[in-house]
Amino acid sequence: MPYQAPVGEYQFIFDKVIPLSQVIENECFSEATPDLTDAVLKECGKMCDTVMAPLQRPGDLHPAYLENGIVRTSPGFAEGYLAIAESGWIGISAGTTYGGMGLPFAMNTAMHDMMCGACISLNLCPLLSQGQIEALEHHASKALQELYLPKLISGQWTGTMNLTEPQAGSDVGALTTKAEPQLDNTYKITGQKIYITWGEHDIAENICHLVLARLPDGKPGPKGISLFLVPKFIPNSDGSLGAQNDLRCVSLEHKLGVHGSPTAVMEYSGATGWLVGEEHNGMACMFTMMNNARLAVGMQGIGVAEGAYQHALAFAMGRKQGRSMIPDGTGTIIDHADVRRMLAHMKAEIFAARSIGVACAVAIDMANATDDLEWRAKAAILTPIAKSFGSDTGVSVADLGVQIHGGMGFVEETAAAQYLRDVRITPIYEGTNGIQAMDLVARKMMDGGRAAFSLMDDIDKLITNAKDITLASLLKLAVDELRKTTEWLVQQDINERFAGAVAYQKAFARVLGGYFHLVAAMSGNGKRVRLATFYIKSLLPESVALCAQAKAGAADLYAIELNDFAA
Repeated sequence: MPYQAPVGEYQFIFDKVIPLSQVIENECFSEATPDLTDAVLKECGKMCDTVMAPLQRPGDLHPAYLENGIVRTSPGFAEGYLAIAESGWIGISAGTTYGGMGLPFAMNTAMHDMMCGACISLNLCPLLSQGQIEALEHHASKALQELYLPKLISGQWTGTMNLTEPQAGSDVGALTTKAEPQLDNTYKITGQKIYITWGEHDIAENICHLVLARLPDGKPGPKGISLFLVPKFIPNSDGSLGAQNDLRCVSLEHKLGVHGSPTAVMEYSGATGWLVGEEHNGMACMFTMMNNARLAVGMQGIGVAEGAYQHALAFAMGRKQGRSMIPDGTGTIIDHADVRRMLAHMKAEIFAARSIGVACAVAIDMANATDDLEWRAKAAILTPIAKSFGSDTGVSVADLGVQIHGGMGFVEETAAAQYLRDVRITPIYEGTNGIQAMDLVARKMMDGGRAAFSLMDDIDKLITNAKDITLASLLKLAVDELRKTTEWLVQQDINERFAGAVAYQKAFARVLGGYFHLVAAMSGNGKRVRLATFYIKSLLPESVALCAQAKAGAADLYAIELNDFAA
Protein backbone atom coordinates (compact mmCIF):
# COMPACT_ATOMS: atom_id res chain seq x y z
CA MET A 1 0.00 0.00 0.00
CA PRO A 2 1.68 3.25 -1.07
CA TYR A 3 1.59 6.30 1.21
CA GLN A 4 -1.52 8.47 0.96
CA ALA A 5 -1.39 11.92 2.54
CA PRO A 6 -4.18 12.36 5.12
CA VAL A 7 -5.97 15.12 3.20
CA GLY A 8 -9.42 13.93 4.25
CA GLU A 9 -8.36 13.87 7.89
CA TYR A 10 -7.35 17.51 7.72
CA GLN A 11 -10.53 18.48 5.92
CA PHE A 12 -12.50 16.91 8.77
CA ILE A 13 -10.39 18.49 11.53
CA PHE A 14 -10.52 21.96 9.98
CA ASP A 15 -14.28 21.64 9.47
CA LYS A 16 -15.56 19.82 12.55
CA VAL A 17 -12.90 19.74 15.29
CA ILE A 18 -10.73 22.90 15.25
CA PRO A 19 -12.49 25.15 12.73
CA LEU A 20 -10.16 26.98 10.37
CA SER A 21 -13.04 29.38 9.74
CA GLN A 22 -12.20 31.31 12.93
CA VAL A 23 -8.77 32.02 11.47
CA ILE A 24 -9.73 33.02 7.93
CA GLU A 25 -12.42 35.38 9.24
CA ASN A 26 -9.57 37.69 10.24
CA GLU A 27 -8.62 40.30 7.67
CA CYS A 28 -4.98 39.25 7.47
CA PHE A 29 -6.07 35.79 6.25
CA SER A 30 -9.11 36.89 4.25
CA GLU A 31 -7.73 35.49 0.99
CA ALA A 32 -7.51 32.00 2.50
CA THR A 33 -11.04 31.07 1.45
CA PRO A 34 -12.36 27.55 2.09
CA ASP A 35 -12.03 26.77 -1.62
CA LEU A 36 -8.40 27.88 -1.62
CA THR A 37 -7.42 26.02 1.55
CA ASP A 38 -9.14 22.88 0.29
CA ALA A 39 -7.26 23.12 -3.01
CA VAL A 40 -3.96 23.68 -1.17
CA LEU A 41 -4.49 20.56 0.95
CA LYS A 42 -5.26 18.46 -2.12
CA GLU A 43 -2.26 19.75 -4.09
CA CYS A 44 0.02 19.18 -1.13
CA GLY A 45 -1.33 15.65 -0.88
CA LYS A 46 -0.51 15.00 -4.54
CA MET A 47 3.03 16.31 -4.04
CA CYS A 48 3.51 14.01 -1.06
CA ASP A 49 2.07 10.92 -2.73
CA THR A 50 3.72 11.20 -6.13
CA VAL A 51 6.99 13.10 -5.57
CA MET A 52 8.14 12.70 -1.98
CA ALA A 53 6.94 9.24 -0.91
CA PRO A 54 8.99 7.46 -3.60
CA LEU A 55 12.12 9.06 -2.07
CA GLN A 56 11.57 7.62 1.42
CA ARG A 57 13.50 4.36 0.90
CA PRO A 58 16.26 5.71 -1.38
CA GLY A 59 17.09 8.29 1.28
CA ASP A 60 17.59 5.55 3.84
CA LEU A 61 19.42 3.07 1.63
CA HIS A 62 21.65 5.66 -0.06
CA PRO A 63 22.49 8.29 2.59
CA ALA A 64 23.97 11.70 1.92
CA TYR A 65 27.79 11.67 1.96
CA LEU A 66 30.65 14.18 2.04
CA GLU A 67 32.90 14.31 -1.01
CA ASN A 68 35.67 16.90 -1.43
CA GLY A 69 33.89 19.37 0.81
CA ILE A 70 30.52 18.96 -0.90
CA VAL A 71 27.64 16.90 0.48
CA ARG A 72 26.10 14.68 -2.20
CA THR A 73 22.47 14.08 -1.41
CA SER A 74 20.43 10.89 -1.83
CA PRO A 75 19.18 9.88 -5.30
CA GLY A 76 16.19 11.93 -6.38
CA PHE A 77 16.39 14.42 -3.52
CA ALA A 78 17.53 17.31 -5.71
CA GLU A 79 14.60 16.79 -8.08
CA GLY A 80 12.22 16.35 -5.15
CA TYR A 81 13.39 19.57 -3.52
CA LEU A 82 13.07 21.45 -6.80
CA ALA A 83 9.48 20.27 -7.15
CA ILE A 84 8.71 21.47 -3.61
CA ALA A 85 10.32 24.86 -4.25
CA GLU A 86 8.77 25.44 -7.67
CA SER A 87 5.31 24.65 -6.31
CA GLY A 88 5.70 27.41 -3.69
CA TRP A 89 5.48 25.23 -0.59
CA ILE A 90 8.45 26.84 1.16
CA GLY A 91 6.65 30.19 1.24
CA ILE A 92 3.21 28.87 2.20
CA SER A 93 3.06 30.99 5.39
CA ALA A 94 5.65 33.63 4.48
CA GLY A 95 4.50 37.20 3.92
CA THR A 96 3.40 38.19 0.44
CA THR A 97 5.83 41.14 0.25
CA TYR A 98 8.69 38.90 -0.91
CA GLY A 99 6.72 36.19 -2.70
CA GLY A 100 5.11 34.12 0.05
CA MET A 101 1.53 32.86 0.01
CA GLY A 102 0.62 34.43 3.36
CA LEU A 103 -1.57 31.48 4.36
CA PRO A 104 -2.31 30.60 8.00
CA PHE A 105 0.32 28.75 9.98
CA ALA A 106 -2.25 26.00 10.46
CA MET A 107 -1.96 25.21 6.75
CA ASN A 108 1.82 25.10 7.09
CA THR A 109 1.39 22.68 9.99
CA ALA A 110 -0.77 20.37 7.89
CA MET A 111 1.79 20.51 5.09
CA HIS A 112 4.65 19.41 7.36
CA ASP A 113 2.60 16.54 8.75
CA MET A 114 1.84 15.22 5.27
CA MET A 115 5.33 15.79 3.89
CA CYS A 116 7.01 14.10 6.86
CA GLY A 117 4.74 11.11 6.42
CA ALA A 118 5.96 10.92 2.85
CA CYS A 119 9.69 11.58 3.44
CA ILE A 120 10.86 13.29 6.62
CA SER A 121 14.52 13.43 5.52
CA LEU A 122 13.72 15.63 2.53
CA ASN A 123 11.13 17.72 4.34
CA LEU A 124 13.65 18.82 6.96
CA CYS A 125 15.35 21.05 4.38
CA PRO A 126 12.39 23.35 3.54
CA LEU A 127 11.33 23.27 7.20
CA LEU A 128 14.65 24.84 8.28
CA SER A 129 14.34 27.43 5.51
CA GLN A 130 10.90 28.39 6.77
CA GLY A 131 12.26 28.93 10.26
CA GLN A 132 14.94 31.24 8.91
CA ILE A 133 12.39 33.14 6.83
CA GLU A 134 10.33 33.74 9.96
CA ALA A 135 13.32 35.01 11.94
CA LEU A 136 14.38 37.38 9.15
CA GLU A 137 10.83 38.69 8.68
CA HIS A 138 10.72 39.68 12.34
CA HIS A 139 14.27 40.80 13.11
CA ALA A 140 16.46 41.44 10.04
CA SER A 141 17.16 44.85 8.58
CA LYS A 142 15.27 45.96 5.50
CA ALA A 143 18.40 45.49 3.39
CA LEU A 144 18.87 41.90 4.54
CA GLN A 145 15.19 41.14 4.01
CA GLU A 146 15.23 42.49 0.47
CA LEU A 147 18.34 40.52 -0.43
CA TYR A 148 17.63 37.18 1.27
CA LEU A 149 13.88 36.67 1.64
CA PRO A 150 12.97 36.40 -2.07
CA LYS A 151 15.68 33.77 -2.57
CA LEU A 152 14.75 31.79 0.54
CA ILE A 153 11.01 31.89 -0.16
CA SER A 154 11.50 30.76 -3.75
CA GLY A 155 13.77 27.95 -2.57
CA GLN A 156 16.68 29.17 -4.67
CA TRP A 157 18.62 29.42 -1.40
CA THR A 158 18.12 27.31 1.73
CA GLY A 159 18.45 28.18 5.40
CA THR A 160 19.82 26.53 8.54
CA MET A 161 19.93 27.16 12.27
CA ASN A 162 23.31 26.95 14.09
CA LEU A 163 23.01 26.70 17.88
CA THR A 164 24.72 23.61 19.22
CA GLU A 165 28.43 23.23 19.93
CA PRO A 166 30.28 20.21 21.35
CA GLN A 167 30.22 21.71 24.86
CA ALA A 168 26.93 23.62 24.50
CA GLY A 169 23.82 21.60 23.74
CA SER A 170 20.67 22.52 25.64
CA ASP A 171 22.81 24.99 27.61
CA VAL A 172 23.15 27.34 24.66
CA GLY A 173 24.64 30.03 26.90
CA ALA A 174 27.85 27.99 27.13
CA LEU A 175 28.71 28.53 23.45
CA THR A 176 32.14 29.87 22.51
CA THR A 177 31.73 30.91 18.85
CA LYS A 178 33.07 34.45 18.47
CA ALA A 179 31.88 37.43 16.42
CA GLU A 180 34.31 40.29 15.77
CA PRO A 181 32.95 43.63 14.46
CA GLN A 182 34.45 45.00 11.23
CA LEU A 183 34.63 48.58 9.94
CA ASP A 184 32.16 47.82 7.13
CA ASN A 185 29.41 46.78 9.64
CA THR A 186 29.99 43.09 9.01
CA TYR A 187 31.33 40.60 11.55
CA LYS A 188 33.92 37.84 11.43
CA ILE A 189 32.45 34.61 12.79
CA THR A 190 34.80 31.97 14.22
CA GLY A 191 33.83 28.71 15.85
CA GLN A 192 32.41 25.23 15.32
CA LYS A 193 28.77 24.14 15.30
CA ILE A 194 27.47 20.58 15.39
CA TYR A 195 24.21 18.84 14.47
CA ILE A 196 23.43 21.33 11.68
CA THR A 197 20.57 19.84 9.70
CA TRP A 198 21.09 20.32 5.95
CA GLY A 199 24.16 22.43 6.78
CA GLU A 200 25.78 21.45 3.47
CA HIS A 201 24.25 19.96 0.32
CA ASP A 202 24.11 20.10 -3.46
CA ILE A 203 20.41 20.85 -4.08
CA ALA A 204 20.42 24.68 -3.98
CA GLU A 205 22.89 27.31 -5.09
CA ASN A 206 23.42 28.94 -1.69
CA ILE A 207 23.03 27.95 1.96
CA CYS A 208 22.32 30.70 4.50
CA HIS A 209 23.27 29.96 8.10
CA LEU A 210 21.80 31.67 11.15
CA VAL A 211 24.61 31.46 13.70
CA LEU A 212 24.58 32.27 17.40
CA ALA A 213 27.87 33.84 18.50
CA ARG A 214 29.24 36.13 21.19
CA LEU A 215 30.60 39.64 20.61
CA PRO A 216 33.76 40.71 22.49
CA ASP A 217 31.63 42.66 25.00
CA GLY A 218 28.99 39.96 25.27
CA LYS A 219 28.23 38.87 28.84
CA PRO A 220 28.61 35.21 29.82
CA GLY A 221 25.49 33.12 29.44
CA PRO A 222 22.52 33.42 27.08
CA LYS A 223 22.02 37.17 27.53
CA GLY A 224 25.35 37.91 25.87
CA ILE A 225 24.63 36.07 22.62
CA SER A 226 23.94 37.69 19.24
CA LEU A 227 22.52 36.27 16.00
CA PHE A 228 24.25 36.49 12.62
CA LEU A 229 23.39 35.59 9.05
CA VAL A 230 26.36 33.84 7.46
CA PRO A 231 25.93 32.67 3.83
CA LYS A 232 28.00 29.99 2.11
CA PHE A 233 28.46 32.33 -0.85
CA ILE A 234 28.48 36.06 -0.17
CA PRO A 235 25.79 37.59 -2.40
CA ASN A 236 26.29 40.70 -4.46
CA SER A 237 23.82 43.57 -4.10
CA ASP A 238 21.78 42.24 -7.04
CA GLY A 239 21.41 38.79 -5.47
CA SER A 240 23.99 37.11 -7.69
CA LEU A 241 26.59 34.97 -5.96
CA GLY A 242 30.00 36.34 -5.09
CA ALA A 243 32.96 34.78 -3.32
CA GLN A 244 32.69 31.68 -1.17
CA ASN A 245 32.67 32.50 2.53
CA ASP A 246 35.24 31.13 4.96
CA LEU A 247 33.13 28.27 6.27
CA ARG A 248 32.98 24.57 5.54
CA CYS A 249 31.40 21.26 6.45
CA VAL A 250 34.13 19.20 8.09
CA SER A 251 32.10 16.01 8.59
CA LEU A 252 28.65 14.45 8.62
CA GLU A 253 27.17 12.68 11.61
CA HIS A 254 26.53 8.93 11.35
CA LYS A 255 22.99 8.66 12.63
CA LEU A 256 20.39 6.15 13.70
CA GLY A 257 17.93 7.40 11.09
CA VAL A 258 16.95 10.24 8.73
CA HIS A 259 19.92 9.18 6.63
CA GLY A 260 18.83 11.25 3.66
CA SER A 261 19.07 14.42 5.76
CA PRO A 262 22.73 15.48 6.05
CA THR A 263 23.62 16.55 9.60
CA ALA A 264 26.78 18.60 9.38
CA VAL A 265 29.61 19.72 11.61
CA MET A 266 30.22 23.29 10.44
CA GLU A 267 33.44 25.22 10.92
CA TYR A 268 33.60 29.02 10.65
CA SER A 269 37.05 30.56 10.29
CA GLY A 270 36.49 34.30 10.27
CA ALA A 271 33.48 33.93 7.99
CA THR A 272 31.66 37.14 7.04
CA GLY A 273 28.31 37.58 8.75
CA TRP A 274 25.63 40.21 9.25
CA LEU A 275 23.89 41.00 12.53
CA VAL A 276 20.22 40.00 12.75
CA GLY A 277 18.33 42.03 15.33
CA GLU A 278 20.09 43.90 18.12
CA GLU A 279 23.43 43.04 19.67
CA HIS A 280 23.21 40.60 22.60
CA ASN A 281 19.59 39.80 21.72
CA GLY A 282 20.27 36.69 19.67
CA MET A 283 18.36 34.25 21.85
CA ALA A 284 15.16 36.29 21.59
CA CYS A 285 15.57 36.44 17.80
CA MET A 286 16.24 32.72 17.59
CA PHE A 287 13.24 31.87 19.75
CA THR A 288 11.01 33.60 17.23
CA MET A 289 11.64 30.64 14.95
CA MET A 290 12.26 28.03 17.65
CA ASN A 291 8.79 28.21 19.20
CA ASN A 292 7.10 27.45 15.90
CA ALA A 293 9.86 24.98 15.08
CA ARG A 294 8.92 23.05 18.23
CA LEU A 295 5.40 22.62 16.95
CA ALA A 296 6.84 21.62 13.57
CA VAL A 297 8.88 18.89 15.28
CA GLY A 298 5.73 17.57 16.90
CA MET A 299 4.13 17.43 13.46
CA GLN A 300 7.19 15.58 12.16
CA GLY A 301 6.48 12.88 14.71
CA ILE A 302 2.83 12.73 13.72
CA GLY A 303 3.69 12.57 10.02
CA VAL A 304 6.07 9.64 10.52
CA ALA A 305 3.45 7.99 12.73
CA GLU A 306 0.97 8.24 9.86
CA GLY A 307 3.44 6.63 7.48
CA ALA A 308 4.20 3.85 9.96
CA TYR A 309 0.49 3.25 10.57
CA GLN A 310 -0.33 2.98 6.87
CA HIS A 311 2.61 0.62 6.41
CA ALA A 312 1.50 -1.60 9.29
CA LEU A 313 -2.15 -1.58 8.23
CA ALA A 314 -1.24 -2.77 4.74
CA PHE A 315 0.83 -5.59 6.22
CA ALA A 316 -1.88 -6.60 8.68
CA MET A 317 -4.50 -6.77 5.94
CA GLY A 318 -2.30 -8.94 3.74
CA ARG A 319 -0.51 -11.21 6.20
CA LYS A 320 -2.15 -14.60 6.76
CA GLN A 321 -1.15 -16.18 10.05
CA GLY A 322 -3.10 -18.32 12.52
CA ARG A 323 -6.83 -19.01 12.72
CA SER A 324 -9.39 -16.24 12.73
CA MET A 325 -11.35 -16.01 16.00
CA ILE A 326 -14.27 -14.11 14.47
CA PRO A 327 -16.93 -15.20 11.97
CA ASP A 328 -16.55 -13.96 8.41
CA GLY A 329 -13.01 -12.78 9.11
CA THR A 330 -10.54 -11.73 6.46
CA GLY A 331 -8.19 -14.63 7.17
CA THR A 332 -5.37 -12.17 7.84
CA ILE A 333 -3.84 -11.03 11.11
CA ILE A 334 -6.14 -8.02 11.37
CA ASP A 335 -8.73 -10.52 12.63
CA HIS A 336 -6.68 -11.09 15.79
CA ALA A 337 -7.72 -9.01 18.79
CA ASP A 338 -4.19 -7.95 19.73
CA VAL A 339 -3.31 -6.79 16.23
CA ARG A 340 -6.58 -4.89 16.02
CA ARG A 341 -5.82 -3.35 19.45
CA MET A 342 -2.46 -2.08 18.20
CA LEU A 343 -3.92 -0.64 15.01
CA ALA A 344 -6.72 1.08 16.94
CA HIS A 345 -4.16 2.47 19.38
CA MET A 346 -2.08 3.83 16.50
CA LYS A 347 -4.98 5.47 14.70
CA ALA A 348 -6.58 6.94 17.83
CA GLU A 349 -3.24 8.26 19.06
CA ILE A 350 -2.45 9.92 15.74
CA PHE A 351 -5.80 11.71 15.70
CA ALA A 352 -5.29 12.97 19.26
CA ALA A 353 -1.76 14.22 18.59
CA ARG A 354 -2.71 15.74 15.24
CA SER A 355 -5.64 17.62 16.78
CA ILE A 356 -3.46 19.02 19.58
CA GLY A 357 -0.95 20.21 16.97
CA VAL A 358 -3.64 21.85 14.86
CA ALA A 359 -5.15 23.51 17.94
CA CYS A 360 -1.73 24.96 18.75
CA ALA A 361 -1.26 26.23 15.18
CA VAL A 362 -4.71 27.82 15.14
CA ALA A 363 -3.96 29.51 18.47
CA ILE A 364 -0.73 30.90 16.97
CA ASP A 365 -2.66 32.20 13.96
CA MET A 366 -5.35 33.78 16.14
CA ALA A 367 -2.73 35.37 18.40
CA ASN A 368 -0.94 36.85 15.39
CA ALA A 369 -4.17 38.01 13.80
CA THR A 370 -5.78 39.55 16.88
CA ASP A 371 -2.88 40.19 19.29
CA ASP A 372 -5.22 38.83 21.93
CA LEU A 373 -3.48 37.83 25.17
CA GLU A 374 -5.78 34.85 25.74
CA TRP A 375 -4.86 33.36 22.37
CA ARG A 376 -1.16 34.02 23.05
CA ALA A 377 -1.42 32.21 26.38
CA LYS A 378 -3.20 29.27 24.74
CA ALA A 379 -0.54 29.02 22.02
CA ALA A 380 2.23 29.21 24.61
CA ILE A 381 0.92 26.41 26.80
CA LEU A 382 -0.03 24.16 23.88
CA THR A 383 3.42 24.41 22.24
CA PRO A 384 5.40 22.15 24.64
CA ILE A 385 2.49 19.69 24.82
CA ALA A 386 2.13 19.52 21.04
CA LYS A 387 5.87 19.09 20.54
CA SER A 388 6.31 16.38 23.13
CA PHE A 389 3.12 14.42 22.53
CA GLY A 390 3.49 14.58 18.75
CA SER A 391 7.06 13.29 18.85
CA ASP A 392 6.33 10.69 21.54
CA THR A 393 3.40 9.50 19.43
CA GLY A 394 5.71 9.14 16.46
CA VAL A 395 8.01 6.85 18.44
CA SER A 396 5.25 4.77 20.05
CA VAL A 397 3.28 4.33 16.82
CA ALA A 398 6.38 3.43 14.80
CA ASP A 399 7.33 0.94 17.52
CA LEU A 400 3.87 -0.67 17.28
CA GLY A 401 4.32 -0.77 13.52
CA VAL A 402 7.42 -2.92 13.95
CA GLN A 403 5.53 -5.12 16.42
CA ILE A 404 2.64 -5.71 14.01
CA HIS A 405 5.15 -6.92 11.42
CA GLY A 406 6.52 -9.41 13.94
CA GLY A 407 9.90 -10.83 12.95
CA MET A 408 9.52 -9.17 9.56
CA GLY A 409 9.55 -5.81 11.31
CA PHE A 410 13.01 -6.44 12.70
CA VAL A 411 14.57 -6.95 9.28
CA GLU A 412 15.22 -3.95 7.09
CA GLU A 413 13.66 -5.37 3.91
CA THR A 414 10.12 -4.51 5.05
CA ALA A 415 11.10 -0.87 5.82
CA ALA A 416 8.99 -0.93 9.01
CA ALA A 417 12.05 -0.22 11.15
CA GLN A 418 12.96 2.88 9.14
CA TYR A 419 10.00 4.78 10.56
CA LEU A 420 11.17 4.02 14.10
CA ARG A 421 14.79 4.96 13.33
CA ASP A 422 13.76 8.14 11.54
CA VAL A 423 11.36 9.42 14.18
CA ARG A 424 13.54 8.71 17.22
CA ILE A 425 15.29 12.06 16.85
CA THR A 426 12.08 14.09 17.25
CA PRO A 427 11.81 13.81 21.06
CA ILE A 428 15.35 15.26 21.12
CA TYR A 429 15.05 18.01 18.46
CA GLU A 430 14.45 21.65 19.47
CA GLY A 431 14.67 21.04 23.21
CA THR A 432 14.20 17.51 24.51
CA ASN A 433 10.76 16.48 25.69
CA GLY A 434 12.00 16.63 29.27
CA ILE A 435 12.93 20.28 28.71
CA GLN A 436 9.50 20.88 27.18
CA ALA A 437 7.90 19.39 30.30
CA MET A 438 9.99 21.59 32.59
CA ASP A 439 9.02 24.61 30.52
CA LEU A 440 5.35 23.62 30.86
CA VAL A 441 5.38 23.35 34.67
CA ALA A 442 7.67 26.35 35.22
CA ARG A 443 7.55 29.21 32.72
CA LYS A 444 4.09 28.31 31.39
CA MET A 445 2.76 28.13 34.97
CA MET A 446 4.04 31.56 35.99
CA ASP A 447 0.43 32.71 35.67
CA GLY A 448 -0.55 30.40 38.52
CA GLY A 449 -1.96 27.89 36.05
CA ARG A 450 -4.47 30.33 34.54
CA ALA A 451 -3.87 29.26 30.92
CA ALA A 452 -3.98 25.59 31.89
CA PHE A 453 -7.25 26.04 33.76
CA SER A 454 -8.69 27.91 30.78
CA LEU A 455 -8.11 24.84 28.59
CA MET A 456 -9.79 22.67 31.21
CA ASP A 457 -12.74 25.07 31.29
CA ASP A 458 -13.17 24.53 27.54
CA ILE A 459 -13.25 20.78 28.14
CA ASP A 460 -15.86 21.14 30.89
CA LYS A 461 -18.07 23.20 28.58
CA LEU A 462 -17.93 20.46 25.95
CA ILE A 463 -18.77 17.80 28.53
CA THR A 464 -21.87 19.76 29.56
CA ASN A 465 -23.13 19.74 25.97
CA ALA A 466 -22.10 16.19 25.08
CA LYS A 467 -24.83 13.75 24.08
CA ASP A 468 -22.83 10.62 24.85
CA ILE A 469 -23.13 10.51 28.64
CA THR A 470 -20.74 7.59 29.06
CA LEU A 471 -17.85 9.12 27.12
CA ALA A 472 -18.46 12.55 28.66
CA SER A 473 -18.45 11.16 32.21
CA LEU A 474 -15.15 9.35 31.62
CA LEU A 475 -13.60 12.54 30.26
CA LYS A 476 -14.98 14.44 33.26
CA LEU A 477 -13.18 12.10 35.67
CA ALA A 478 -9.91 12.67 33.80
CA VAL A 479 -10.14 16.46 33.56
CA ASP A 480 -11.13 16.78 37.22
CA GLU A 481 -8.02 14.82 38.22
CA LEU A 482 -5.88 16.98 35.92
CA ARG A 483 -7.33 20.11 37.51
CA LYS A 484 -6.53 18.84 41.03
CA THR A 485 -3.01 17.96 39.94
CA THR A 486 -2.50 21.41 38.42
CA GLU A 487 -3.74 23.07 41.63
CA TRP A 488 -1.23 20.98 43.59
CA LEU A 489 1.56 21.65 41.12
CA VAL A 490 1.45 25.44 41.21
CA GLN A 491 1.88 25.33 44.99
CA GLN A 492 5.16 23.39 44.83
CA ASP A 493 8.73 24.58 44.58
CA ILE A 494 10.40 24.26 41.21
CA ASN A 495 12.25 20.97 41.68
CA GLU A 496 9.11 19.26 42.98
CA ARG A 497 7.44 20.34 39.75
CA PHE A 498 10.36 19.15 37.63
CA ALA A 499 10.29 15.69 39.20
CA GLY A 500 6.79 15.05 37.87
CA ALA A 501 6.91 17.30 34.81
CA VAL A 502 7.04 14.61 32.12
CA ALA A 503 4.18 12.66 33.70
CA TYR A 504 2.12 15.86 34.01
CA GLN A 505 2.79 16.79 30.40
CA LYS A 506 1.68 13.34 29.23
CA ALA A 507 -1.44 13.49 31.40
CA PHE A 508 -2.37 16.88 29.94
CA ALA A 509 -1.94 15.53 26.41
CA ARG A 510 -4.04 12.46 27.23
CA VAL A 511 -6.90 14.65 28.45
CA LEU A 512 -6.68 17.00 25.47
CA GLY A 513 -6.74 13.94 23.21
CA GLY A 514 -9.94 12.79 24.89
CA TYR A 515 -11.43 16.24 24.41
CA PHE A 516 -10.75 16.32 20.69
CA HIS A 517 -11.96 12.76 20.24
CA LEU A 518 -15.23 13.71 21.95
CA VAL A 519 -15.58 16.77 19.69
CA ALA A 520 -15.10 14.48 16.69
CA ALA A 521 -17.65 11.99 18.02
CA MET A 522 -20.22 14.77 18.40
CA SER A 523 -20.11 15.22 14.61
CA GLY A 524 -22.24 12.07 14.45
CA ASN A 525 -19.82 10.30 12.11
CA GLY A 526 -19.90 6.61 13.07
CA LYS A 527 -16.19 6.12 12.43
CA ARG A 528 -15.37 9.03 14.75
CA VAL A 529 -17.68 7.72 17.47
CA ARG A 530 -16.04 4.30 17.40
CA LEU A 531 -12.52 5.72 17.46
CA ALA A 532 -13.41 8.12 20.30
CA THR A 533 -14.93 5.26 22.26
CA PHE A 534 -11.72 3.27 21.99
CA TYR A 535 -9.52 6.21 22.98
CA ILE A 536 -11.64 7.40 25.91
CA LYS A 537 -12.23 3.91 27.34
CA SER A 538 -8.82 2.37 26.65
CA LEU A 539 -6.20 5.16 26.55
CA LEU A 540 -7.60 8.11 28.50
CA PRO A 541 -7.60 6.26 31.88
CA GLU A 542 -3.80 6.43 31.77
CA SER A 543 -4.10 10.13 32.62
CA VAL A 544 -5.17 9.39 36.21
CA ALA A 545 -2.09 7.24 36.83
CA LEU A 546 0.09 9.88 35.20
CA CYS A 547 -1.35 12.52 37.51
CA ALA A 548 -0.39 10.35 40.46
CA GLN A 549 3.17 10.16 39.11
CA ALA A 550 3.21 13.94 38.64
CA LYS A 551 2.41 14.43 42.34
CA ALA A 552 4.99 11.94 43.60
CA GLY A 553 7.50 14.73 44.14
CA ALA A 554 11.29 14.71 44.17
CA ALA A 555 12.06 13.18 47.57
CA ASP A 556 12.08 9.55 46.44
CA LEU A 557 14.31 10.40 43.48
CA TYR A 558 16.94 12.06 45.65
CA ALA A 559 16.68 9.36 48.30
CA ILE A 560 18.37 7.09 45.78
CA GLU A 561 22.08 7.33 46.50
CA LEU A 562 24.60 7.64 43.68
CA ASN A 563 25.98 4.19 44.43
CA ASP A 564 22.49 2.77 43.99
CA PHE A 565 22.74 3.57 40.28
CA ALA A 566 25.78 1.34 39.87
CA ALA A 567 25.36 -1.95 38.04
